[in-house]
Amino acid sequence: MDRRSFLLNRKPVAAAVERAPAGLRGITTGIAPYAGPWTRAEVAHLLKRTMFGAKKADIDFFLTLSPGQAIDTLLTISPAPAPPVKTYDNTGIAAGDPEQGIASGSTWVDVPTKDEEANEKRVIAWKSWWIGQMINQNRSITEKLVLFWHHHFATEASMYRNGISAYRHYQLLHAQALGNFKQLVRAVTLDLAMLRYLNGYLNRKEAPDENYGRELQELFTLGKENNPNYTEPDVLAAARVLTGWTIDLETETVQFDPERHDTTSKSFSTFYGTTIAGRSDATAGDVELDELLNMIFNKQREVSEFIVRKLYRWFCYYIIDPVTETNVIKPLAQLFVSSNWDIKPVLATLFKSEHFFDVLNQGCLIKSPIDHTVGLCREFNVQFPADAADTYNMWSFIMDQSGNMGMNIGDPPGVSGWPAYYQLPQFHEMWINSDTLPKRNMFTDLLIVVGYMRDDVSIQVNPVAFAKTLSNPSDPNILINDSLDILYRVPLSEVSKQTLKKQILLTNQDQDYYWTTAWTKHINNPGDDAAYQVVLMRLTSLYKYLMNLAEYQLS
Repeated sequence: MDRRSFLLNRKPVAAAVERAPAGLRGITTGIAPYAGPWTRAEVAHLLKRTMFGAKKADIDFFLTLSPGQAIDTLLTISPAPAPPVKTYDNTGIAAGDPEQGIASGSTWVDVPTKDEEANEKRVIAWKSWWIGQMINQNRSITEKLVLFWHHHFATEASMYRNGISAYRHYQLLHAQALGNFKQLVRAVTLDLAMLRYLNGYLNRKEAPDENYGRELQELFTLGKENNPNYTEPDVLAAARVLTGWTIDLETETVQFDPERHDTTSKSFSTFYGTTIAGRSDATAGDVELDELLNMIFNKQREVSEFIVRKLYRWFCYYIIDPVTETNVIKPLAQLFVSSNWDIKPVLATLFKSEHFFDVLNQGCLIKSPIDHTVGLCREFNVQFPADAADTYNMWSFIMDQSGNMGMNIGDPPGVSGWPAYYQLPQFHEMWINSDTLPKRNMFTDLLIVVGYMRDDVSIQVNPVAFAKTLSNPSDPNILINDSLDILYRVPLSEVSKQTLKKQILLTNQDQDYYWTTAWTKHINNPGDDAAYQVVLMRLTSLYKYLMNLAEYQLS
């Protein structure tokens, strides 16, 4: 099934797009600076791609800036957030474990524990907290990039099962999200979560573990499509270079043990044409790691084009036809190399380009589950409780819903990340199927109709409060248009809008004043519950219907 065609109510497109002739998408634009209109449509497009959802307040803010100023503002890393805290009890945790001494509301991120139950609770708290960072993000690309790098350098918390590793994984990706890619690769190589996930901390000279040495080349830097490319002996040689790195389980720190390191020289294939001299002193791990990365990054074309394609598919579109390859991918890859592997110049050039704002690149991506769930909370300004335990419970609900739709943060389905960003030929169309689409609709229905309650605390979309933020909610035509400017990225026909207006806001009457009168009565009599219920019922029906339409699934 061609899911995008289903969503757009179009006939399926024949042929595999990756092998299509040049220009099939009809896009010929490149990375020349964008000089077109700067309206709510362009701002919403930019925000929905670089953040989670496009809040009205954010759209209004960025409209006051030029496109260049808006993108420069977005490409600023947010301050490091306060760490997650303990909101769970000690049930099932061993007596005397350090976890027992952590008070409710205090952080656990600097208190190592070996207790499996404590670590399981910490991981759940971390995931919930991470959802909270997305919901409460400031006007920055940071959280979208953290998720991108987590997908690229995928680790599964359900496998490494350690709360401190999980938190430091987020910390690392947050701090270096817009920094230097080569330095990021080095840091990830020695990341607690990655060392545990791909057995790097068990890699020793007597039994070199090839897991990380393989993924470093295949998934993290070079890709597997190049011809020629690295070889199986290169994987083993890389594993031997990386022997000796381990984790002190008492302190949760990464250390290098020369006694575990393979001190012999490591020869690589003609693809690299390099031999890394074996070393035996305390600096051997660092020196050989740097030489390994220098060798890989000397394959400048392969590394740069591979990473730029992944960034493009995440932020722009998943089809890269020959025209896009020539006009966008290759010049951005050259910029990546000339910028000495800095990430920010590449993204700045992409987002400021005519290609990014090309109308054919707008409204063409299916929302990921995180975009869907977190975006709803942000765009409707869902209010979360003040109490930490209640807040974490609500964040946990959003996390669980996203996972049910196919995107369990902290636990992508494998080391390659989420298939929707790499699996031919469907890519993002994989987000929608007969299981996940009903779950999306049930999630939006729940939050707009009755809300979600736990422990007598609830979260719910308040459609009346949302409508009050719009420019002229007393006019049903403006109300619908303003709502669609925020919630949709593809146009709804005038016929459809008039039908919605008449059947829902006007309750099948013909004159606009049937809505205007109801709204004005509520505004003039805020304590009149009957007047409030009238507009609440109609707005609830309107937004429930809009979120059930196929157009709401597109970004």
